Amino acid sequence: MKKRQIVPLIVCGSLYAAGVAAEQEQNKDETEEMPEMVVEGTRLDDIAGKEVKSADLADALSKKVSSVSLVRRSGIANDIILRGQKKDNINILIDGGKIYGACPNRMDPPTSHILTNNIEAVEITEGPYDVENFGTLSGAVKITTREPEEGLQGEVSLNVGSWNYRKGAATLSGGTDRVRAMASISTEISDQYEDGDGNDFAEQIENYDPASKGRYQQRYRDREAYEKSTFMGKLYVDVTENQELKFSYTANRSDDVLYPSSPMDALYDDSDIFDVEYVISGLGDWSRELSFHYYSSQVGHPMSTHYRLSSGPNSMNEKIHHLETEMQGAKIKNSWDLRDGTAMTLGLDFSRRNWDGVFHGKGMASVIDGFISIDDVDTDNAAVFLEVEKNIANLNLKLGARYDDTSIEPAGNMQPSNDYSFFSAYAFGTYGLQQGMKLFGGIGRSARVPDARELYLWMPMMGGMMIGNPDLDQVTNTEIDLGLELHSGNLYLKPKVFYSWLGDFIIYNNSKMMKRFDNVDATIYGFSIDGSYNFTDQLYLDFGLAYQRGEKDKAQPGQTDTDLPEIPPLKGSLSLNWNYMEDSLARAEVVASDSWTRYDADNGEQELDSWAVLNLKVEHALTKHINLVLGVDNVFDETYAVSNTYKDLTLLDAGGGDVILMNEPGRYFYLNAAYKF
Repeated sequence: MKKRQIVPLIVCGSLYAAGVAAEQEQNKDETEEMPEMVVEGTRLDDIAGKEVKSADLADALSKKVSSVSLVRRSGIANDIILRGQKKDNINILIDGGKIYGACPNRMDPPTSHILTNNIEAVEITEGPYDVENFGTLSGAVKITTREPEEGLQGEVSLNVGSWNYRKGAATLSGGTDRVRAMASISTEISDQYEDGDGNDFAEQIENYDPASKGRYQQRYRDREAYEKSTFMGKLYVDVTENQELKFSYTANRSDDVLYPSSPMDALYDDSDIFDVEYVISGLGDWSRELSFHYYSSQVGHPMSTHYRLSSGPNSMNEKIHHLETEMQGAKIKNSWDLRDGTAMTLGLDFSRRNWDGVFHGKGMASVIDGFISIDDVDTDNAAVFLEVEKNIANLNLKLGARYDDTSIEPAGNMQPSNDYSFFSAYAFGTYGLQQGMKLFGGIGRSARVPDARELYLWMPMMGGMMIGNPDLDQVTNTEIDLGLELHSGNLYLKPKVFYSWLGDFIIYNNSKMMKRFDNVDATIYGFSIDGSYNFTDQLYLDFGLAYQRGEKDKAQPGQTDTDLPEIPPLKGSLSLNWNYMEDSLARAEVVASDSWTRYDADNGEQELDSWAVLNLKVEHALTKHINLVLGVDNVFDETYAVSNTYKDLTLLDAGGGDVILMNEPGRYFYLNAAYKF
């Protein structure tokens, strides 16, 4: 067996020099399990083949990438924090298109609308080094889905796990050199998971507050945690030798998703994602590649008290908060090469997001029926961007610039519109010191505008309470990154440090009755270390460590705490991998976190204990066509929590400042069997 190598990508896919490119081509087929390192971040390949435990992409990313932390919301549909940033502060892209969740309580984050079995790769870019896409403040998660291939290929897989988890998926792909198509379907269902103490969702709430009206009604205490079905279809047509047309459609249907730490559950989460791209290559000296890209996504999310005691006998006083969001975007991009080897990309980017929310009520709750929470808000953006890349001896230099003009318009005359403009720019360089060693660093500045929730959200308490703040400014990030990539013999190592100055950062103020979002100046800084070591051709170690610290320049009005919320503590992972035969791997992984001792107590966060869990996994090629995956997570059945209780989310509250803390799953067994042809 060939020695396993880790092949670092160049800055956003560029080439440092012809020698490096040749080395990459030679070693391309030798790259295995370890995440591929991008200079700004990390790339995970073959997500569909390796991350078979469940559909939850957030869970997979939090285990594989040290700088990513999980925000636990349910048994599925969880959120992520990247380098201490969350929500719109990081950009989630699916095949270059954007999708937003409809829920203001983050029950349906963007990562929940695409499943692991449909994902080919995920590239995580850390920092403001992306000018092609609207709103990349502090990082981007770029998801690439599977593509159709020539010939005829297919896969059928079955997955079972603890707490009665069942999943079935099938993919069929094929075509000619001119026309290729693919279809993928999946369905999965699970009971409520149990934490390390053996408590399911209902019992976690009861242990937190035996008198809580957020408890599940007796007839619903044992109901399933969620049911999820998906479809993805693609059609690629080579119109001519240098022109390609791509169509894609993805449907996600999630039903009755329980969110035990919140006072409501989702009756359903439905999303539809459309994507069309037309690419023309080789038009002449001034167009190496010209592309036209259009995407559209729609999300529907009604959350309800239906299953809770708060809805009264037979749910006669049920409250429903029904939200919908739609995102449409178009991008025109042209790339060409100058005679001195400089690569240029110029593009136009347009998008519109619409967001609506309304409350419905039955019985005693009928007083809120028809109450509008988000009033048909349109966020329109138009931008022009330019990227320049050049190799100068051992130096690769990349420059980017973008100008955005954004308007945010709510319906009616009750709330003001907002207009924002911003010029973003960055410079990023990589210098080859010697064979296998590179220094890299960059400086960049970017921005993101407030969303409709932060600006205009109304809640029906006391006849109507304005939570949003229409006077918010846009957030800016000025950041410096420095790092080293070392590939020496059996060792691969990549340490990085960063420092981020956040201007007008948007955070929640729990001390206010109205307009609970503030602009504050803040800083986030930290480091990460990722790497791998080959003991033998078959035995290797990979590891990751990340730390970040966040501070407000001064406390928010009415408060004294200067700790930024949602800044996870030191987190690390260490994995021992054994390729005991070709295409078969055994893996023992420890993921651990320090205690959460720096937190924003004024806004509901609390101290969390440190934790460490052991996960075991075996991928075995039974035959050329049949592959088995057997795993157990949290081998020692530890009880622990990874998500803090920042009151930006609406969580169950027992009064006196106590907020429910949701524990992670206990010991979890899973088995996947896949047949490929």
